[in-house]
Amino acid sequence: MPLITTTKMFESAHKGNYAVGAFNVNNMEIIQGIFEAIKASNAPLIIQVSAGARKYAKHEYLMHLIQASLEVYDVPVAVHLDHGEDFEICKSCIDGGFTSVMIDGSKYSFEENIKLTKRVVDYAHDKGVVVEAELGKLAGIEDNIKVADKDAAFTDPDQAAEFIERSGCDSLAIAIGTSHGAYKFKGTPQLRFDILEKIEKLIPAGYPLVLHGASSVPQDLVEACNKYGGKIPGAQGVPETMIAQASKTGVCKVNIDTDLRLALTAAIRKVFVEDPGAFDPRKYLAPAREAVRQVVERKIKFLGCGGKGHEAL
Repeated sequence: MPLITTTKMFESAHKGNYAVGAFNVNNMEIIQGIFEAIKASNAPLIIQVSAGARKYAKHEYLMHLIQASLEVYDVPVAVHLDHGEDFEICKSCIDGGFTSVMIDGSKYSFEENIKLTKRVVDYAHDKGVVVEAELGKLAGIEDNIKVADKDAAFTDPDQAAEFIERSGCDSLAIAIGTSHGAYKFKGTPQLRFDILEKIEKLIPAGYPLVLHGASSVPQDLVEACNKYGGKIPGAQGVPETMIAQASKTGVCKVNIDTDLRLALTAAIRKVFVEDPGAFDPRKYLAPAREAVRQVVERKIKFLGCGGKGHEAL
């Protein structure tokens, strides 16, 4: 099955009150685990590649691994650039076969963000590629994206409709309290559903919204990492019940990265502690791949996209 864009995915998600999982990848085992879960669940899939992943594994390797997966698993898949920070990286990914790109101009002023996003949109649309933009600023750390709590900012609902109209972006990532990394909340987790509701009232009907930094940081995975020598104290994510609530509204795409990293790391640590003599990569990467599969299947249930793969086409 050829790669597709997210357009039909999001139309179906909005109508069906569910969201599509967008999972970040860095190597073969993560890609395999994700595809196995998607196939078993008959769900649509967005594979996300960050600038850091492209630097680590190289664009060509990742694209060929994804293409190989499509030969094995007949599932609807879009390949998306996560947090493209300038026009050049977006252009490179568009020219390199991605079907969706994100241009993150959230660090700029409102006018500069629109200008940059519009430039990417014009180039992408001419190539049949869709564009995600961001309005508002999430706290936390992801690859080279670092935003201190004091610099984070909620999305201004009154600006959202104007931004969408003037930039021409196909989907919009909003800031309502999620954040990047494993330490999303210091106190009680809370998302600003009031802001989400206001944004939905002001933007065009059916327009797809995106949640970044939406990993739930399951405590069983954190505890497993720490049990086998990790040091991840106090990690806390977005409760899966909140993600499920957001998925029943205009949020059509939910980004997940940290949970995959935790699952992978916990599984590898467990092997090394229980079998110190293990040195065959297959002995510790196979359970790591299985751990990724289990996490993705778990996410699909909360997102509500299981059994919806056919709707993405």
